[in-house]
Amino acid sequence: MPLADIHASWHPIVSEAYTSLGEGYQTFLSEDSSYFPAKENVLNVFKTLPKQEVKYILFGQDPYPRVQSASGYAFIDKKVQSLFSSTGLSKEVNRATSLRNFIKMALVVRGDLRLEDTSQEAISRLDKTHMIDSIDALRLNFEKNGVLLLNTALIFTDKKSSAQHIRGWRPFMRALLQALEPQKPQLILFGAHAAELKKHLALEHFQSIEMPHPYNQSFITDENAHKVFAPMKLLEK
Repeated sequence: MPLADIHASWHPIVSEAYTSLGEGYQTFLSEDSSYFPAKENVLNVFKTLPKQEVKYILFGQDPYPRVQSASGYAFIDKKVQSLFSSTGLSKEVNRATSLRNFIKMALVVRGDLRLEDTSQEAISRLDKTHMIDSIDALRLNFEKNGVLLLNTALIFTDKKSSAQHIRGWRPFMRALLQALEPQKPQLILFGAHAAELKKHLALEHFQSIEMPHPYNQSFITDENAHKVFAPMKLLEK
């Protein structure tokens, strides 16, 4: 697994965390080529946000189950180009259920949408002049707010193996969180798999915020999601 490209501030921590992985799992990561994102992109999240700027760790589940979407960042679908279209959300966003619900939630907390109407037609009527319109701009806005976009498993092979990979990466996550403990970032836990971390890792020194996975429509109305993400202004240029 190439560590050379990650930000210098992460080198000792990520190197030690990677060493903590089981020997068999390290061999798999080194020799297998069927998983995605590809080896050179698995650690992307540690390339662009310096360690000292981390205020939150957003834990998703695992990478998107599509090669063209998995980006090395939780929740950032690299297949998506524009966020919006003349008819509301773009076709790519509409097909990505989690991203679609997240954008709707962000529009609600901005005051652009009412909870009773988050339709395409309502979104099409909005003035988007001062909003971002790319998935990379969304990633940058997360990082400007100090959000490390981390999945509980950093690779995907197939759905039936997801739980295996989540377990495989657990020692890495344990070592990473231990190293970040003095910094005390808040943990944003998306869905049941992320919440499971509380059972398997020592998180008592961290403030954790649980919310539904954005795949669920209830995420749009979730009070914890509103409280955490409203101040971040993630859709503003």
